[in-house]
Amino acid sequence: MPTYEYKCTECGHVFSAFQSMNDEPLDECVKCGARARKVFGNAGIIFKGSGFYVNDYKSGGSSTSTSGKKEAACSAGCESCSSAG
Repeated sequence: MPTYEYKCTECGHVFSAFQSMNDEPLDECVKCGARARKVFGNAGIIFKGSGFYVNDYKSGGSSTSTSGKKEAACSAGCESCSSAG
């Protein structure tokens, strides 16, 4: 079962609740009793293992794919592409 994080809208208290995915979200702060809302955080993904390679983490695009797209756009014959290059 996942652990969900909640934050009170009044006092700002942050608390966690161990709940089933089918349970209704909590709506009350455990500290002051005011309204609480579920906090959604960022989920980090790390690929580990023999099936992943250095090039899987490559930043930026390859120069061949961007130039290929530019050539395809220019071959359409529009004025903005033909004047750009």
